[in-house]
Amino acid sequence: MSQFDVTVIGSGPGGYVAAIRAAQLGFKTAIIEKYSTLGGTCLNVGCIPSKALLDSSEHFENAKHNFAGHGIIINEPQADIARMIERKNEVVKQNTDGINYLMSKNKITVFEGLGSFESATQIKVTKNDGSSETIESKYTIIATGSKPSSLPFISIDKERVITSTEALNLKEIPKHLVVIGGGVIGLELGSVYLRLGAQVTVVEFMDKIIPGMDGALSKELTKVLKKQGMKFMLSTAVSAVERNGDTVKITAKDKKGEEVTVEGDYCLVSVGRRPYTDGLALEKAGVELDERGRVKTNDHLQTNVANIYAIGDVIKGAMLAHKAEEEGVLVAEQLAGQKPHINYNLIPGVVYTWPEVAGVGKTEEQLKEEGVAYKVGSFPMRALGRSRASGDIDGLVKIIADEKTDEVLGMHIIGARAADLIAEGVIAMEFRASAEDIARSSHAHPTYAEAIKEAALDATGKRPIHM
Repeated sequence: MSQFDVTVIGSGPGGYVAAIRAAQLGFKTAIIEKYSTLGGTCLNVGCIPSKALLDSSEHFENAKHNFAGHGIIINEPQADIARMIERKNEVVKQNTDGINYLMSKNKITVFEGLGSFESATQIKVTKNDGSSETIESKYTIIATGSKPSSLPFISIDKERVITSTEALNLKEIPKHLVVIGGGVIGLELGSVYLRLGAQVTVVEFMDKIIPGMDGALSKELTKVLKKQGMKFMLSTAVSAVERNGDTVKITAKDKKGEEVTVEGDYCLVSVGRRPYTDGLALEKAGVELDERGRVKTNDHLQTNVANIYAIGDVIKGAMLAHKAEEEGVLVAEQLAGQKPHINYNLIPGVVYTWPEVAGVGKTEEQLKEEGVAYKVGSFPMRALGRSRASGDIDGLVKIIADEKTDEVLGMHIIGARAADLIAEGVIAMEFRASAEDIARSSHAHPTYAEAIKEAALDATGKRPIHM
């Protein structure tokens, strides 16, 4: 029986990062993956392929609507969805091949098959051909991620009623894509097909989109996406989804309690994700789940079984690839006797629409609920020379600081490259910077990042320079 110091079940961002860090620290490490490619949801059917399609569709959008303004005259552009999907697959392969290389470089043993516990220290790997082998591991890290959720009355046929996985591989551009759920995944994939010419209607149970983010971002993104042509049915509870041939009918109740219907040729069900523990046989190891099906862990990400840990989407907290990566590193370093830390308040959230949306720290709504005295500074992107030069004038930066100490409590951005800009907020808050600290830090001109400096100036009570 092969023996390992650390075995990771699942090769997504949390799993493969945990394996690499464990190997770097000198542990004999193995990783188990049930699918034929490494990388998990993120690299195969999540973060990476969706961004590839978002980029392709954004190029198409610019060619169709924005090139002429830059003096670039071309014939009417055509969207080749087959080529876009092909390119997306190429990008995915480049990334998954990269993970294979990293496993080899770090001398990590890779097992392809379903990993399931035989005991707290023994794991059976069942291969696709039905054969199996059992390995022994001193420590195990569960990193099996999540799967798309649905609603009990919806039948996902993967043809017309689809999840995000199928939305990444459509063979045609929908005429009318109905998206159930106004969260990150639904808005990103809705944006892809909106740009390519589809009519897109988002049906959301809450009274706003991206409900977990700061209200200013939700309000601004709604305005921008409406301007782009996306339609919204908010405060609307879906009660039935029926397919009839190539038509999908969605029945719902609006905020007045009246029945409404909307029909499309595709329906994307995007109502969140659920932790994925199927097939792990956790009961054989004695690992406990909570009431929502997540693996229970303590502050050290240790389960109730001392030598078994869990990270990423399969435990509590935001289902984000970078959160899982940080947790993978934390567990590996703890096993090596180090004392790492994660500040979960400083895990940024990003929506890759255009403009992008990003936030970190406390939202204004959270601070109101907590009774914290705060002040707000904001600055519109349209006031920046860089934004006017590129034509990306939608959006704003909002900085929330403690009313007495001026410490930055939250940063929220909607605008060009917000996904990259939010790192400034993470670093500032990690070192407990004040709004004054940011305001007095030089920001290159002309850049989008200047909006952060200007918002910080506003938060300190000073007048922003360019507004």
